Formats: sequence, structure tokens, C-alpha cells
Amino acid sequence: MLITGGSRGIGAAVARRFAADGDRVAFGYRSDHDAANQTLEQLNGDGHVALAANIADPEEIPGMVAGAIGALGRIDVLVNNAALYSTSDPHRRLGHPIDAVGYKEWVDAWRLTLDVNLLGAAHVTHQVVRHMLDSDPKDELPRGRIINIGSRGAYRGEPDVPAYGAAKAGLHAMGQSLAVALAPHGVSVTSVAPGFVETDMTSALLSGDSGATIRAQSPFGRVAQPGEIAALVHHLASQDSEWVSGAVIDFNGASHLR
Repeated sequence: MLITGGSRGIGAAVARRFAADGDRVAFGYRSDHDAANQTLEQLNGDGHVALAANIADPEEIPGMVAGAIGALGRIDVLVNNAALYSTSDPHRRLGHPIDAVGYKEWVDAWRLTLDVNLLGAAHVTHQVVRHMLDSDPKDELPRGRIINIGSRGAYRGEPDVPAYGAAKAGLHAMGQSLAVALAPHGVSVTSVAPGFVETDMTSALLSGDSGATIRAQSPFGRVAQPGEIAALVHHLASQDSEWVSGAVIDFNGASHLR
């Protein structure tokens, strides 16, 4: 299986969950070699690989996918997890509220966010799907499973980071389109729409008074843990998950209902 954005947070939790079940894992990451190596060391078993690639650059994607195929032999599961919610500082959001930023900052934020969160996922999916269709799975496994990590922000709105909300809405829509297109080939496509998850990307927001406010959004009084999302992704990748193809699964502790 291949995970984008797998060096930390949700992606690293997904990698650990699949490796714990005996799967070989390839994960992409942008530039943090130390975090990638740390995640590799945490994975159970052998044969895992970390692949550096900036998926905002379409030219780097074929090499990442080829590296995963070379290490694994075949990609049975793709998890589109890589997402940009912050600047190079993971604790600062790439905020661009329309009433507070200039035009250039607005344009740059939209371009960067869409290049990673939507277009990057689309281009990775193209490369992996073509591989899935051209190579047969082993041991009567499904031909393929694709799971997109979206966001409740696609529905609830993201006034401070509107490009993020729009990109996640596009990711959900892409997943539904591809679910229809790929069903005849035996490939299922699902999306997960989490609310807040306790990761390094959200740590600043979850501290202090803002953290108490965010946790109060859910009647459970908390936010999700990465391992909880990893468990759901693992199930969606199973042989039993075919009939959920096309769904966008809300995963927000009843913090936003639609």
C-alpha cells in the first residue's frame, strides 16, 4: 500500500496500522527526512520504504509511484492523505481570510493549497490506478482500494482557510466520480471526512483556550486520535468494504451533522 503524507500525523498512524497487520508499506513525504526515518523505524516487519516527493509538482509523482511499485511489487491500496494546512511551520496555518489578505497572498495560498490537496491527489491517483488496472492482484485480493482523507471543512466551511475547505470538497467529489468510473474494474473509492485530529499540525490550535473551544464542538468533549482514523482506513481497504464505494464518511464525533 502507498500513503501520501506518511511521515507524521494521520499518515504515520495509517502506516503503523497496516504494518502491524503484516502489510508492506510505502509512504511519500515532502522533505522531513528525520520524521520519515522515525516513522520507518516504527513499522512492524520488513520491506517498507519512504519516498521523498513534492506532490505539488506533477513531475515528481511518477517517480514516487514507481519507487513504491519497485519496493512492493504491486500497490493494492492508495491512501491520499498528504495535505497542506500550514506554511513550512507546521504550527502556523496558511490563513488567508478574504477580508484580511491582499490579492497576491490570496492567489499564492489558493495555488499552493490546491496543488497539494487536490491536484496532487488527482495526479497520484492517476498513476496508481493505471498500475492497478495493468497488474493483477495476488491471492484473490481486490484489484484496488483508494481512500481519500478529506475534511468536515468541505461542508462546515473554513473561513480562515477557504482554499483548504474548497480543496477537500473537490477531493470528495473526485472520489465519487472515480468510484463510478472504477467500479467496473473492481476498484472501490471512498473518502473520510474527519473533524479536528490531534496531530502536530493542529497542536497550536488545540492548546489553551482555543483547544477547549475546539474540543467542546463534539459532545464527546474531545478530538479524534490519528489511530482512530487509521483503524477506519484499514477497514475501508479490506475485501469487505467494496459496497461502501462512493461514500464520504463523516468522522467528527458528532461535531458537525449534515
